[in-house]
Amino acid sequence: MSFKEKIKGIGGDASYEAKARVLREQLEAKIPAGLKLPPAILEDPPLDTTHIPETCGLLNAQELAITELDATAVCQKIAAGELTAVEAVTAFGKRAAIAHQLTACLVDFFLDEGIKQAQQLDEYFQREGKVIGPFHGLPISVKGHYPVKGTVGCGGFLVDMETSTEDCDMTSILRSLGAVFYVKTNQPQSIMHLESMSTYGRVLNPHNTDLTPGGSSGGESALIAMKGSCMGLGTDGGGSIRGPAAHCGIYGIRPSSRTTPTYGLLWYQHGQDGVFSSTGPMCRSARDMRLFLEAVLGANPALRDPDVLPIPLKVPDLTQKKLRVGIMMHDGVVMPHPPTVRALNLAKAKLEASSEVEVVDYIPYDHDRGYSIIRELYYEDGGATIRRLLEEGGEEMHPLTEWVISPPYVKNHDAAEIWKLRDRRDNYRREYSDHWWSQNVDVVVCPPYQGTASRHDTAKYWGYTAIWNLLDYPGAVFPTGLVADPAVDIYQETPSPMSAADEYNISLYDATIFKGAPVSLQTVSRRFNDGLVLAAQDVIERIIKS
Repeated sequence: MSFKEKIKGIGGDASYEAKARVLREQLEAKIPAGLKLPPAILEDPPLDTTHIPETCGLLNAQELAITELDATAVCQKIAAGELTAVEAVTAFGKRAAIAHQLTACLVDFFLDEGIKQAQQLDEYFQREGKVIGPFHGLPISVKGHYPVKGTVGCGGFLVDMETSTEDCDMTSILRSLGAVFYVKTNQPQSIMHLESMSTYGRVLNPHNTDLTPGGSSGGESALIAMKGSCMGLGTDGGGSIRGPAAHCGIYGIRPSSRTTPTYGLLWYQHGQDGVFSSTGPMCRSARDMRLFLEAVLGANPALRDPDVLPIPLKVPDLTQKKLRVGIMMHDGVVMPHPPTVRALNLAKAKLEASSEVEVVDYIPYDHDRGYSIIRELYYEDGGATIRRLLEEGGEEMHPLTEWVISPPYVKNHDAAEIWKLRDRRDNYRREYSDHWWSQNVDVVVCPPYQGTASRHDTAKYWGYTAIWNLLDYPGAVFPTGLVADPAVDIYQETPSPMSAADEYNISLYDATIFKGAPVSLQTVSRRFNDGLVLAAQDVIERIIKS
C-alpha cells in the first residue's frame, strides 16, 4: 500500500466528499510553505518516521533542543527566564507541522494564534518578573472534540463539525494557567475506536506506519511520539488515553471519572451516563502526568461544574511503606502477544528482586462479564444515533464503527431494560471491589492492550482498559523501554485459545509485522487513588528500568 493510500480518510457520498475535500484543503493551506516536506520524503517514507523531523533540515538546532524537552522542563525553563513562550510554541508548532505530514495527526493548525498568545505571556513575564500560572507558555495540543475558541472540532462525525465560539471548561482552565494552544488533533469516526481514522485521514503510528497509534486519542499519541507536542489533552471512556499512549510509547493517565472537567466537550450522547469518560494528559514523562493533575485539580474545577467531584490529588510518600503490587499476566479472556508477555515477565522478575515492593499474582475477576456489561452500556440506543448521524452526513460507516454498535453486546433498550443494565453494572462493581480487597494489593500492573500497537482496522478487544472504566479505577500507562523484536517475540508452542476473542488475537500475530513497536504496561488502583497510581508508577518504572 502506498503512503498516500495509507493516510486516506473516510469516504462518503458526493455531498460528503465535497465538504470533506474543503476541510482537508483548509488544513493543508494552514501548513506554511516553509514547513512542507520535500516530495521525495512523502512519496515513500520509511515505516519508522520518528527521526525525520531531526534529519529533514526544517528545524534549527535550538528548535530541535526545545522539542526534546518534557513539559515540566519547558515550564521550568520559561519560569527561570531561560526560554520564552514564543520560542517554545514556535518550536513545537513547526515540529507538529512536520509530524502531521507523516502521520495525519492534525485537524487544525493555528500556530499564528499560539504565537500571539505566547507574546502576551512573554510581555507579562518581562513586566511582572513572574509567571501567570504553572503552565505559563507551555504549548499544549488538544484532541479534536475539546472546544478551543476559534478552532475546528467535532463530536466524531463530519455532520457535527463546527468552529467553536468558546473554550470548554478544560481548555478555559488551562488557558487561565498559562497554557498556549496551537493545534487540534485527529480522532476516529464516533470517537469510539482504537483506530483513529476520520474525514481528515487515517492517523499512522510513527514507530511503524503499518500499525495504528490507537484511539480515540490517536492524533495526540502520534503527535507526542513525533515530539510535535510535549503535553496533550486526551479523553478516555474505554481506553482512549491509555491505549494510544501504550501504542506510541508515551505516558498517559486516565483519572477517576468526574475529578477532571468534561463540561463543554463535543459529543453526540450527552446525558448517557452509564459510563463516565475521563479527561486527562498524554505526555513525554511520568512527572508531566503529576504536573498536569496538580495544576488542573488545583484550579478547583468543581467550582465551575457541579458534576465535578472536589477531590484533591494526594500523592503518598512510598518510602514509608512497602508497596504491594499485583501482577496480572492476562485477564482470563485474551492472552497478550509475546512482546507484552516478555515485558510482564521482566517486570515481575525485577519487582520480585526489589526490597521496595512485595509482589503477588493478581487473579482477575470475571473480566469477560465486565467487558460485556460495558460494551452494552456504551450504546443503550442500539447504535441508532450513530446510524442517524452517518446517514445525515452521507458518511460511510467505518468497519470498526459497525463492529462497536453491533450485536451481541449492543441492542436498543427501553427504560426498564436500562435500569436492569445499570443494576448489573453496580452489582459487578460491588463484587469486584470485594474481590480486590481479597487480593490484598495496593496496585495492579497489567497490560494496557493485548499486544503492542495493532495492525490497522483490527482492534476488536478493549478489555485490558475498558474493564477499569467500568469499575472507575484510575490507570496510568508507561513505556517499558522494550520494543517488539521478531527474533525473540515468537510463540514457543501453538497457543490454545481461551475464547473467541483470544483466537482472533492469536490470528493477528506475526512477529515481523510488529517489529520496533513500543511495549508498555499499565498501573491501576482503586477509585480515587489517582495519587497512589502516580506514586506507584514512579517506583515500578524505576525498578523495571534499573
